[in-house]
Amino acid sequence: MKAIGIVAMGMYVPPKVVTNADFEARMDTTAEWIESRTGIRERRHAEPGVYTSDIGVGAVRDLLRRDPDALKDVDTVICATATPDALFPSTAALVAGQVGLAGAGAFDLLAACSGFVYGLSMAQGLILAGTARRVLVIGAEVLTTIVDQEDRNTAILFGDGGGCAVVGEVPEGYGFQDFVLGADSAGGPALYQRCIAPTLPGGTSMGEKAGMNGREVFKFAVRVLGDSGNQVLKKSGLTPADVDWVIPHQANLRIIEAAVQRFGIPMSKTVVNLDRYGNTSSATVALALREAVDDGRVQDGQQLLLVAFGGGLSWVAATMKWWGGGRSLGALTASQEAHA
Repeated sequence: MKAIGIVAMGMYVPPKVVTNADFEARMDTTAEWIESRTGIRERRHAEPGVYTSDIGVGAVRDLLRRDPDALKDVDTVICATATPDALFPSTAALVAGQVGLAGAGAFDLLAACSGFVYGLSMAQGLILAGTARRVLVIGAEVLTTIVDQEDRNTAILFGDGGGCAVVGEVPEGYGFQDFVLGADSAGGPALYQRCIAPTLPGGTSMGEKAGMNGREVFKFAVRVLGDSGNQVLKKSGLTPADVDWVIPHQANLRIIEAAVQRFGIPMSKTVVNLDRYGNTSSATVALALREAVDDGRVQDGQQLLLVAFGGGLSWVAATMKWWGGGRSLGALTASQEAHA
């Protein structure tokens, strides 16, 4: 079987930084309380009129800045997002049309915060089936458009941003090993965003903004991140000791700490950047992985474990052997950092 993995990556976050102090100035909360409960110090907010397709295009342009040939042979585009510009045309198609991929197969994938890793799994399947040669997978969000900015329980958590990866053939011994995907709609009332129906099938009423029961989401997240991580390691014939880096969904520092403890991997091997970006849903794993490659933590040949959970309630875990041979897949040089 062909070895399939990530061959190029890019990222983009809006320039506007919103700190905990900004929330403290207008809400009944404190910067210290937010950081102690979530691990978040700041997040990025898109300006009015900037939407998910703009974020996705920004991530792809960063990819092309790092590797001008990165989109060669890409014939399919997947955009994982919970905040699409429109139900149709797909955000994937809108991005494709602006980055030279008009005519490529394009579709959106909605699995909330699990979306990017779900998308990597879909990309591998399309390539192994012979349907695609290379697939551009984007995880991008403007969550500030669906979150009530006056709700202390949710506004402090979420930010905007995007990451992308080109998936294609990699040398033997590298790339994706196994995936575990799951979802359980029984948890839907704990985390939801309305589209057409005013209520969920069980009768839960949905308003115009995203709804969340933080306590229930916390319990669910710790359990499924730990369980799915253990499942995919077992499926891959690996143990926690084999893992060099965990790249988790960046929702809450307490969730990450409790989850990695469940599969016996120390925080020193866990990539965390939510302190600077908050929860960017479908984008978090892509942003965390891109930054860990940039700063030299993730290196060629290392064993990675990717885990995420999200609305649905959904979950996903993946194992992969990192291939660092792509032009955009090494640590940033000082010159590249200066022009970033």
